[in-house]
Amino acid sequence: MCGIVGAVAQRNITPILLQGLKRLEYRGYDSCGVALHVDGKLQRSRSTSRVADLESQVEKASLEGFTGIAHTRWATHGAPASHNAHPHFSRERIALVHNGIIENHDELRAELTAAGYVFESQTDTEVIAHLVDHMYTGDLFETVQQAVRRLQGAYAIAVFSRDEPHRVIGARQGSPLIVGVGKGENFLASDAMALAGTTDQIIYLEEGDVVDLQLQRYWVVDAAGKPVEREVRTVHAHTGAAELGPYRHYMQKEIFEQPRAIGDTLEGVSSIMPELFGDKAYSVFKKIDSVLILACGTSYYAGLTAKYWIESIAHIPVNVEIASEYRYRDSVPNPNALVVTISQSGETADTLAALKHARSKDMVNTLTICNVATSAMVRECMLSYITRAGVEVGVASTKAFTTQLTALFLLTLSLAQVRGHLSEEQEAAHLKAMRHLPVSISAVLALEPQIIAWAEEFARKENALFLGRGLHYPIALEGALKLKEISYIHAEAYPAGELKHGPLALVTKEMPVVTVAPNDTLIEKLKSNMQEVRARGGELYVFADADSRIMPSEGVHVIRMPEHYGALSPILHVVPLQLLAYHTALARGTDVDKPRNLAKSVTVE
Repeated sequence: MCGIVGAVAQRNITPILLQGLKRLEYRGYDSCGVALHVDGKLQRSRSTSRVADLESQVEKASLEGFTGIAHTRWATHGAPASHNAHPHFSRERIALVHNGIIENHDELRAELTAAGYVFESQTDTEVIAHLVDHMYTGDLFETVQQAVRRLQGAYAIAVFSRDEPHRVIGARQGSPLIVGVGKGENFLASDAMALAGTTDQIIYLEEGDVVDLQLQRYWVVDAAGKPVEREVRTVHAHTGAAELGPYRHYMQKEIFEQPRAIGDTLEGVSSIMPELFGDKAYSVFKKIDSVLILACGTSYYAGLTAKYWIESIAHIPVNVEIASEYRYRDSVPNPNALVVTISQSGETADTLAALKHARSKDMVNTLTICNVATSAMVRECMLSYITRAGVEVGVASTKAFTTQLTALFLLTLSLAQVRGHLSEEQEAAHLKAMRHLPVSISAVLALEPQIIAWAEEFARKENALFLGRGLHYPIALEGALKLKEISYIHAEAYPAGELKHGPLALVTKEMPVVTVAPNDTLIEKLKSNMQEVRARGGELYVFADADSRIMPSEGVHVIRMPEHYGALSPILHVVPLQLLAYHTALARGTDVDKPRNLAKSVTVE
């Protein structure tokens, strides 16, 4: 992983390849490269710096060509180094880039070494390049079809040969790859955004597809080698996110975009109805007897929040599973469950694999909450709700999370309505509260100056504890994740009632304890937990509702939220936690938008 761009055209494609890489930079990467067919030879340039550095190298070398591929890499095999960067060559005849992980690379490496191939990198990708060269018949399309049958794992590849000008071959299994259709030219990419401004005619390749791109034509075969027609869609990829405007980082911009993002996500919702999730939603919601939520990372915490909502309001039992764990354990399938996947990109490899695993167990009632309408997740699911967060560049998710929560609350109300647990008065009250969310969040954002003062204190710490109870425990988890992701401060979250069962041993005056304290039915219990922290000398940093009667005192720092927001309170309470993480990271001087070791779109296991 992480980004692929390829092209075959009758014009110099170098600017197209480099522009495509720039548009994929937000996903994160540690090296990049480009390879071109130039005067009957393969030429390439690679860098362990940014795409801008690669662009300078290419300009100095005057690299121009009509056929080529480019890549941004996030290391899975081999350290970030120029010899491990893509594209990889084999015997100066084959050039190849790859997203994914090849699980049988050791076996293939041994076989190819015995055949005389010399490896210059530690990557699994070079194995594919040598395998294609080893099996090369003179017809690259035919060769790639044969070669990918030897691969175990996930891959999206783009490859061209010195001996076949004006031809690029792509293949995918478990990692996304799309075709861009032009006039007298064709393109490959891992994301339609890479081709924005070049073409809006997009084909989404299916699992096992291999595609042959030439100047005037393209054709696709499926995993069985049979020719297939894939739908050409008009996709207007967003490019506006590249403008920071008055903000210092994309994360800060995206935090402040949340009122608009939630408003956009609710646009057109005038009443609660199952059809918000698709034409078949009513019949599906009517027959299900439980919900299974599959997600990773921040989306998993959104799912945990939804569990509280759905069980409390719709009275349906809910299980929430970490997608990467679910598919590898013995679970008890329930064909009557609604399987809900949550993903910002809709391409999260673990969540997609978990979805397919559930379907293989005859769990066919599927729904996704996703921010990308054309993603694999949406195509794989029977039902969907598309959030309208817009492009999220910062690796640490913010507006995608709150729009996911918004969509999940709509799902909760729809399930409740179908099952007779939502009166007209309740529906009207909930809709009114949801429409008021953008205004309420704007009021929370106005707390930023107070949060900056706290961040100066947090920046000097190396550990932090986050506490929440009930509906707000998942929000504490999300707050801890945000802090550790971008500030590199070790942070953990616990249900506040669990303090005495172990975590209290960690509490000292050097351990800030962040407490999410809405004025709900658990507030008095939470106050008792806070006293346990103070009795051990811990410093409390409390986000409290205005009417919660929690007063600042020695060792107790309080920021008051503008209002209590009932069931929707988690959406408001997560916003100051995002700001705390952002300003703490800012004070520590970390790379806020591109934290170390993390990528925006996780398309490998």
